[in-house]
Amino acid sequence: MKFFLDTANVEEIKRVTEWGLIDGVTTNPTLLAREIKRTGGKPFDILKEICETVKGPVSAEVTTLEVKEAVKQAEALAEISKWITIKSPATIDGIRITRKLVKKNIPVNMTLIFSANQAILAAKAGATFASPFIGRLDDIGKDGMNLVDEMVTIYNNYDFDTEVLVASIRHPQHVVEAALLGADIATIPFNVIEKMTGHPLTDYGIIRFEKDWDEVKDSGFKIL
Repeated sequence: MKFFLDTANVEEIKRVTEWGLIDGVTTNPTLLAREIKRTGGKPFDILKEICETVKGPVSAEVTTLEVKEAVKQAEALAEISKWITIKSPATIDGIRITRKLVKKNIPVNMTLIFSANQAILAAKAGATFASPFIGRLDDIGKDGMNLVDEMVTIYNNYDFDTEVLVASIRHPQHVVEAALLGADIATIPFNVIEKMTGHPLTDYGIIRFEKDWDEVKDSGFKIL
């Protein structure tokens, strides 16, 4: 299972890249706007730095559904780096945009997927990634993981090349459930990936080991 980091914060990306855990990054206009406000940077410069740091797929979203304009935006974004993947929503216009970009060999992440029907259309359109937003489904009383299960089954049934990229992850259990269902990728917020290492028994074990060692560390025994 591949891990993408769901952020435009370059400092967070650099930290997790150092841990050797990240295969790519997903951004969106909200995340990018937040980073622009925080740093005063320019969007293309931020995306370029992200690509140079990660050296894996970096999703950047078009900001219009007018097909010709969206394709122009996508082409400009793709010039930033070979790692750029264009995010396009799972609508009719989004599918039209995707088809045009696929013909230009520009990879697409079809986003805002909330149904198996949308997922099927994303795969038929030739998207590289299809992103079910599980947390937002959970927010309205649905089980977002049911959609992931459906997508994995459908894509396996027909050997679609499109990868299931689980998005809108809210907590570590979402990552576990996505992995159990066979999702290809989870895109994870920084705070969630930090929590994935946490367990009270691990914390207790460290404290216990340190306490026990303190009792004998002056006995002359040395660890080489």
